[in-house]
Parts: sequence; C-alpha cells; structure tokens
Amino acid sequence: MAAHNVFSVMLDRVRNASDALVAAGVLPAGIDLSRVTVEPPRDPTHGDMATNVAMVLAKEAGKKPRVLAEAYAERLRADELIAKVDVAGPGFINLTLKPSAWLGALRSAVQHGSDFGKNDLGRSATVNVEYVSANPTGPMHVGHGRGAVFGDALANLLEFAGFKVTREYYVNDAGAQVDVLARSAYLRYREALGEDIGAIPEGLYPGEYLRPVGSILATEFGDALTKMREDQWLPIVRDEAIKQMMATVRDDLASLNIAHEVFFSERSLIYGNVDQVAATIEWLRMRGHVYEGRLPPPRGALPEDWEDREQTLFRSTAFGDDVDRPLKKSDGSYTYFASDIAYHRSKLEHGFHTLIDIWGADHGGYIKRMQAAVAALSDGKAELDVKLVQLVKLLRGGEPVKMSKRAGEFVTLREVVDEVGRDAVRFMMLFRKNDAPLDFDLAKVIEQSRDNPVFYVQYAHARGHSVFRNAREAFSDLPSDVKGWLEAANTELLSDPAELALMRQIALYPRVIEGAAVAHEPHRIAFYLFDLASEFHALWTQGTASPHLRFIIQNDRELTLARLVLVQGVVAVLAAGLAILGVGAPDEMR
Repeated sequence: MAAHNVFSVMLDRVRNASDALVAAGVLPAGIDLSRVTVEPPRDPTHGDMATNVAMVLAKEAGKKPRVLAEAYAERLRADELIAKVDVAGPGFINLTLKPSAWLGALRSAVQHGSDFGKNDLGRSATVNVEYVSANPTGPMHVGHGRGAVFGDALANLLEFAGFKVTREYYVNDAGAQVDVLARSAYLRYREALGEDIGAIPEGLYPGEYLRPVGSILATEFGDALTKMREDQWLPIVRDEAIKQMMATVRDDLASLNIAHEVFFSERSLIYGNVDQVAATIEWLRMRGHVYEGRLPPPRGALPEDWEDREQTLFRSTAFGDDVDRPLKKSDGSYTYFASDIAYHRSKLEHGFHTLIDIWGADHGGYIKRMQAAVAALSDGKAELDVKLVQLVKLLRGGEPVKMSKRAGEFVTLREVVDEVGRDAVRFMMLFRKNDAPLDFDLAKVIEQSRDNPVFYVQYAHARGHSVFRNAREAFSDLPSDVKGWLEAANTELLSDPAELALMRQIALYPRVIEGAAVAHEPHRIAFYLFDLASEFHALWTQGTASPHLRFIIQNDRELTLARLVLVQGVVAVLAAGLAILGVGAPDEMR
C-alpha cells in the first residue's frame, strides 16, 4: 500500500521485538499485542516516537514495566532505522530515528504522489454519509454550507482510507413547512398574474427567491389555480415549489463542487405504494420495541402542549435513551422521529452498517433516540455516528453581516461563494472542528497573509512550483519529470535539521489520514496542511537569511536536485490533502 506510514513501520519493529522476546522466554507465547501503540511523544525533546509496549504487557508478562522496557530497548537498539532508545519514567520507551527513516517517507511521498497516505483501513466496507438535508423551503444559508463541506470532505477522506461511500441527502418534503412553502409560492403566483399581493403575511416565506416559482406556475397554469379550492391547488403548487427549491439546492451545492448520489424523499416513505413508517412501527412492535403507554410528565414546569394520554411509544430506554419516545401525534399523524426511524431502516435495508449523519447543532438532543432506533433496527449490528456542525457567524471586517436581498432574512451560501470563492469557503469551513462555533470573515478569507490559512497553504504549493520553474532555468539539463529527479538525486545530502524537520512533517501525513478517518474528523487534514505549509515557509525564510539553505544552489546541481525532491514531497502532500478537502492546489497565485 502507498501509505509508507513510518509509525506503522515502527510498530511492526516493536512487534518483531516482541516475537524475539517470546522466543527468548522473556514473554509468554500468545501475548496480546492489540493495545500496543507507537505515537509521537507528548514532549518532542524526548525523541521522534514513543511506545507503551512495556506498560501494557507488563502485567500479562509478570514483570515490572521498567524491567520489560529495558529488554525491549536492548532489541530495538539493534534496528537499522533507530538511532537511540531511552527508557523513561515507569517504563515508556522513547525512540529517536535515523535520517534514513525520514528519507524513506520522503521518497515514498514523491513516488506515490496523490496516492501517498492512501490506505485500506476501510477494506471496501460500505458507509452511508447523509449531509446537508436542508428543508427544501429556500436557498441554502452559510450554516448549511458548513455541513455540506464537512460531509463532502468526510466522504472524500473515507474513500481515501478504503471505504466505499454513498453520499445521501434526505429531502424533508412531508412536513408542515412545505405547505407553508406552497402558500408562499401561491402568493408569488398571484403576483406573477399581475395582482398586488401587498406585504407577505406573517408566517409565510418573504424572500424574493419564490418569484421565479410564481412565474413558472403562471406560465403553466394561467389563472386556473385561482379558481381551485386550496386543497386542490396546494399539492400542485407544493410539488412545483419543492422541485424548484431542490434545483436551487443542487445548484448551490454544485458551486462548492458537491454532488450527492442519492436524494431520498421523506414523502416517499408515507405516500409510496406502502406506508413504510407504519410498516416500520409494526416491525418494531413485533419485536417488543413498540407499545401503547403513557409517558411521565417532564420535570419542572409543564409545557402548554403537554398531554397526559396513552400513545404509541418506542422503547428507546432499552437502548440507552433517557425516555421512551412517541411515534404518533394526538391527531394520529406520525412524529418526525417515526419517519426518521423508517428512513434509517431503509439505509440498513440497502446494506449499510456504518451510518454517519451530519446535523445542525440544535439537534444534539435528538442523537440518543436515533442511535437507540438504529440499535433496535439492526439488533445492535449497525453503528450510527452523528456529527453536529456548529453555527457560523458571518462577519465582514469584524462586523456582523445579517441581511440578504435574495433570501430576505439571511445571507445565502451562494452569495458567499460568489464573493470569496469555493476554495476559501471550503477550507475555512474545515479549519475548525465541526462542533466548535466558526467566525467566517468575508474580508479576512481573501487576504494574502499568514492570517488567512487557505492562502497560506495554497501559497506553499505555488511556492514549490516556483522553485521548480526557477531550477529549470538554473539547470537546463534537469530530468524532465519528478521520478527522474528521484532516480538521479542523492537524498542523503538532506541532512540539515530544518530539512529533517520538514521530512518528519511529511512522514506524519499517512498517520494523520488514518486518525482522521477513524475519528470522522476531516478538520485534522486542514490543521496538518497548515503545519506543513508553516514548516515549508520557515525553511524558505531560512534560505533568505542563510544562502546555503536555499533550495537552488547555483554551483551545486547535486544538492539542488536533492532539495527539489524535498520540495516535491511537500507539494505532493499539500496537493493530496487539499484534494481530500475539495480545495484547489494552484501552481501560481494570481
């Protein structure tokens, strides 16, 4: 595999040492190595890596951790990649690697290019990632954009880590909000016919984005809809409004280069050939997970809509929830939760056992019940991971931005993308952990400075390509491609501490990919790329002050060639990481 993960390489060396210690009788046969790790030490002055092997095996081995650590240290000191082994504290083992270990990672990065760091962690397991799923009642706002970018980058990351990913959008087209949409669009239809509709009534959607829907309806139906009762025109207008709103949503997502394979309609669950919500409730009832009963009153002051009545309940407390949950309202219609259970059942029926839902921060209280439902539907065999995406505060030069001409009450995502560009939106949406609030400053994200992370990372990539252009001017006989550089270069000339630090950073990338994929946290890639860019810019700056550290040495072709390989390693990893985030990697900054 193309990863060349130095940490995995060293973990294998620790396991080899374990085998040797078993053979020597120091460790018992069949000892469990599953908890053994090799990781960066908390304090970088302690070495390049640390392993807990002696700490986790000491009890099973019947030895003191420090005694066992010394036995490991003796074996590891003989390894050709390890320069130094220190036993610290009660039995931690710190490893300092030889430059050849970092050179191996660099050469792998150059050889594999965009595939460097790719791994088979997922083993082609299918994963359903559901994201955005905004109500189809208007254009997307910036908060939706954050969920969209997060979900898309997570899907990219999981594919890079060997999973087979389906990107899904759940269209909430069955609730009361789409009837409000229809009534709002009907007003715009009457307006398109020439009627003065006056101010938009309270409770309807006031945005101008519904005017085109009204025009389409006027063109298709003339004044025929005005002669119908509401129960006749409402489904017609609702279907057309949803269709046009979803076309807008798709267009907004396309502006961020986001496309879903599946758009699943909530209405199809209830109004298809079979009522899937009813079928799901009965399926759960047959298994003892649904019953008729009463809920205890909520603690504290009772809400106005509280009803002490017998109702259809899902036994979610049997699966870790705090209280059992209603599946039907007092009028007999389904709760949102009932529809959501049926929807997740459809995912399981399509063969998915890993489900990832990306929700807005206001849905945090909904997680336990949905995880309980998935556990009941799958007999505990499927996993639902819910990622909450916090709010985005839109600023311009530090001042809040609130209004939009098009949407009426919020700034649309498309307005932001059109103003600052796709790359700035995508990178900055990922330069915070998903559950942390985000300040998005429209002025800051287009600055050309270190304070603007997307510029800083893209500039590092462009700077690398400028080195290549300048090198070809200085040395006309350079090999024509990167692999030619690698074959011709003596990379052992890369021995300066700053060069080794840059190689160490490159070597971290496969481990970052694995960790981010396991945790479902694409922001780790953005953080890593910023750190890599910082190391590269720092070495560039050192070359300005110390000419012997410049990437191009006019009278030393051999050293220049070795440094071009180093720069190519940086460029390859920056491009690969930016591709996962869905951000461009320009060769020049314009």
